[in-house]
Amino acid sequence: MPSKLALILCLCPLLAFFPQLPPDPILEGIIDFHAHAAPDSVARSVDVVELAQKARQVGMRGFVIKNHYIPTAGYAYLARKLVPGLEVFGGVVLNLAVGGINGPAVESMTAVRNGFGRVVWMPTFDAENHVRFFKENRPFVRVSESGQLLPEVLDLLEIIAQKNLILETGHSSAAECLLLIQAARQAGVKHIIVTHAMMNPINMSVEQQKKAAGMGAFLEHAFVGTLQGPRASLASMRGWKGVSIGDYAAAIKAVGAQHCILSSDLGQAGNPIHTDGLRHFITALKQQGIGDHEIDLMTRKNPARLLEL
Repeated sequence: MPSKLALILCLCPLLAFFPQLPPDPILEGIIDFHAHAAPDSVARSVDVVELAQKARQVGMRGFVIKNHYIPTAGYAYLARKLVPGLEVFGGVVLNLAVGGINGPAVESMTAVRNGFGRVVWMPTFDAENHVRFFKENRPFVRVSESGQLLPEVLDLLEIIAQKNLILETGHSSAAECLLLIQAARQAGVKHIIVTHAMMNPINMSVEQQKKAAGMGAFLEHAFVGTLQGPRASLASMRGWKGVSIGDYAAAIKAVGAQHCILSSDLGQAGNPIHTDGLRHFITALKQQGIGDHEIDLMTRKNPARLLEL
C-alpha cells in the first residue's frame, strides 16, 4: 500500500492540468504569519501539505509554519516542492526541546536547503513568563533577570542580525518584549514582531503596543485569541482569557494598521481551519470599522515587507 506522501508526490505533477477555483477575494494574496500544522507532537487539524493545498485553493500568497518544539525550515521546503506557487517559510522556537536560548540551533535552521528558515521565536510554552502566568510547576527558559536581558540573549540577537532573520518575542512578558525590541534594534535586527501581543500571557496594553511600534516592531493580532468556550483548544488553559474582535479593532485603530499584522495561529485539533478562521477574522474586523486599506496592510504588505518579498 503506497504511503500518503508517495501518492501526493505522484499526483502533484497532474494537478497543473486541472482548472483552479477562482481565488477568494478576502484571502487572495494574504500571508498567514502564524500557522500550525502536522507533523507535530500534538494533534493538528491538517498537515503542512494539506494546509498548502488549502492556501493555494483560496489564492493566498503563503504562510509561515510554526512548531513549538521542531524547527520548520524543512517543512517549508517540502510544502513548496509539493504545492508549488506558494511562499512558505519556517523557523525555530527556542523552547527546551532545542536547548532554549541556543545560537547553534538558529544557525542550523538557517542552513536548511534554500534558506526558507527565516523566523526565530523566543521561548513560547517554555518561557518563564508563560510557566509562571499559568502557574505550572516545571522547568522554563529565562530571557531576563532583574529587568535586564541575559547575556546569552544578547548574543543570540547578534546572530539574528547577522543572518537577517525575523525576531518574534514569543511568550515573553510585555516588559520583556520591550527590552527585546530595544536590544534587537541596537544589535541591528531589521524585522521584529511582538507575538500575539494582546493574548495571554503577553497582555500588552495599548500604550505598550504604541511604544513597541515606535521602536519599529510589528504587533501581531491572532484570530485564535477570539476563540473561547469548550471547543476552543486554548480554553482549557488555566487563566486563559480571550481577546474580542472589538478589542483587536480598537488597538489597531489606536496603534495604526501600518504597525500590525493579522494571523490565524490556527491548526489546533477542534479549532477552525486556517482559511476559515482568517476569513472570519477579516470580515469581523471590517464590521468593526477596519477598512480595506488597513486589511491590505496587515495581511499583505506588512507580512511581505517582513519576509522581504
